[in-house]
Amino acid sequence: MPTRFSKTRKHRGHVSAGYGRVGKHRKHPGGRGLAGGQHHHRTNMDKYHPGYFGKVGMRYFHLKRNPYWSPTINVDKLWSLVPEEEKAGLSSESEVVPVIDILAHGYSKLLGKGFLPKMPLIVKTRSVSSKAERKIRRAGGVVKLIA
Repeated sequence: MPTRFSKTRKHRGHVSAGYGRVGKHRKHPGGRGLAGGQHHHRTNMDKYHPGYFGKVGMRYFHLKRNPYWSPTINVDKLWSLVPEEEKAGLSSESEVVPVIDILAHGYSKLLGKGFLPKMPLIVKTRSVSSKAERKIRRAGGVVKLIA
């Protein structure tokens, strides 16, 4: 914008430069930033920023995340945990049944999404959903819960 259009150029010769004689144009009359949110700017904060001040709920002293650790795996991914050499020697009539310890692979809970081939297998896990257990049993397998 050219200088000739600026407000200060327009107000040359006028005493108050458009800011009135009583209040005057001072630096930060309401305070800087969010000052006065609970005092002189309360209306603005209540109207446009509800819930900005205060606390909600209880604090959790000494939160331990370990009890809530429970990475999950679905039934459809179980066969990916069986080594390739072991898969090669398996068939639906074979006596050998693969044992999958999902805890050793970093999972804690078995969920029931997906399909399972009609081959028996033994799954060791900490926790299992009812749907997953049903699918493994239907395929002729067993779920063993370990601590």
